[in-house]
Amino acid sequence: MQKKDPRLYFNTLIVFIILTSLSASLLNINKSGNGITFVLDDSYDFIYSTFLALTVSLIFLNSLRVAWIAFLNKKQKISLLIISIVLIVLSAVNFSTTQAEDFSIVRNFSPALEYFASLVMTYGIIYFTVIFFTTLFHLPTAEAIDRKSEELTSLKDITKLMSQVFDFEELSETITSTTIKVSNSDAAWIAINNNKGFEIHSISGIGLVDANHISNFLISNSLLSEIEVKITDLQLFDAKHKLAKNMKSIVSAPLLIQNRNNGYLFAARKTSRIFEEEESKSVNTFAGFAAVAIENAKLFEESIEKERLEKELDVARDVQYKILPQQTPKYKNLDISALFIPAFEVGGDYYDFFKIDETKLGVVIADVSGKGIEAAFVMAEVKGVFSALSRIYDSPKEIMLQANSILENCLSKKSFVTAIYGIVDTQKGTFNFVRAGHSPLYYYDGDKVQKLIPEGIGLGLDYTDKFNGSIKEMEIKLNNNDIIMLFTDGINESQNEFKEEFGYRRLEDVVNKNSILSVDELSNQIMTSVTLFSKNSSQHDDITLVLLKWNSHII
Repeated sequence: MQKKDPRLYFNTLIVFIILTSLSASLLNINKSGNGITFVLDDSYDFIYSTFLALTVSLIFLNSLRVAWIAFLNKKQKISLLIISIVLIVLSAVNFSTTQAEDFSIVRNFSPALEYFASLVMTYGIIYFTVIFFTTLFHLPTAEAIDRKSEELTSLKDITKLMSQVFDFEELSETITSTTIKVSNSDAAWIAINNNKGFEIHSISGIGLVDANHISNFLISNSLLSEIEVKITDLQLFDAKHKLAKNMKSIVSAPLLIQNRNNGYLFAARKTSRIFEEEESKSVNTFAGFAAVAIENAKLFEESIEKERLEKELDVARDVQYKILPQQTPKYKNLDISALFIPAFEVGGDYYDFFKIDETKLGVVIADVSGKGIEAAFVMAEVKGVFSALSRIYDSPKEIMLQANSILENCLSKKSFVTAIYGIVDTQKGTFNFVRAGHSPLYYYDGDKVQKLIPEGIGLGLDYTDKFNGSIKEMEIKLNNNDIIMLFTDGINESQNEFKEEFGYRRLEDVVNKNSILSVDELSNQIMTSVTLFSKNSSQHDDITLVLLKWNSHII
């Protein structure tokens, strides 16, 4: 509902003061002109009485509209008291003047003006008297009003600051200094629980040693509450425990975020007057802001860390792409297809081709344990190792043994590499390979897919003769349209929305049904099947696929 304009009451009062003055003048004064005297009938006295009653009512109505005084601060109320006294005296003096004999000149000149001045002075006396006593009545609460006003202003400023500043130290210093002003305290500080104890921050009005001593005393003596603000009279303990000088009472408010206590905001007072409940509520309010500031600082640090990690991942992904072959080699009787699909995170998948001579091609596929930039750089080292060894040795087993020996100085204790290394001899039509803990090699022999898993443990898991004895070399005699498939576990471990894996069986079915296709078409069919299977689930690992198809009919 819309409130009436307060000016309406005042303007109405002025109108009725004028009407009352005119009616009084007409009813009580004889007027003559051209020798003729006109006297008004006494029966019209009710007009004056009516106007006077309404005017007095409006005077009191306007005088009582002083609710605005409650919202003035203490300084303004004191000033208003002084001003009201002065105006009461002036109004009373002027009213006395209007009633004096010396005012007869004005009375004879214009009786209406006399009545008007008297009513205005009467209004002034009543109005400023009401203001004086109302202000005097509200003066004891002025301090509380000032505190609330300052609290609201401070809350507004801190809220604005929290949207612009993410540095916890800067925010917490503002919070402690504001807490001192709002709660009428002499000192304030924040103690944050960092899982190793409480760490003091943003000290104001007290020394670090004293603040730390009081905090530890309250914590060790269970004088703090995990969930609510608490007032403690330090004078009860000072004689025995020698607490901070001059600090008589303290308010402790927990820093709560989602019902988790991250520390406390303390406010201390030197005077013997114990904190009141209203003051402790103010401290509790600012404790809430301090808790949010801590949480924002953590989130800000996490965002910076996330940004740093994303940059690292970008570097790692660039490294990963650069060390992979940009195109597949061309060899007689051999069709080659290679595919690499990175996951959202950088992994350690790796494949490569090494031209040994005109009739021999080295092929390697590997998967470094872990993810991120570390895995990417390990993968770069693996590339260098296999690239160098392929120029020296023509035995897959010897290359794998030498690679494991070299990587001993490169891999950390928690890292290892699974790999398959093989050599295609296009003159003999053979494929010799070794496996070091990697996913199976699939061999399609023109009839069905065979899963070949020769013995061998991962690179970096053992550097003794145990590793050397575990590596077994296997040879495949290639016939027309035979297919060799190397892949990483990103294919078979792809999951659907029910956490079911794509698995080896589905992979074998795809190869069996599409074996007549070219290697590029077969690669597309495999990836289409994997994608459709896991369309409602995100890719969690890199996918690498290398297909070799032997075509002995090419001359």
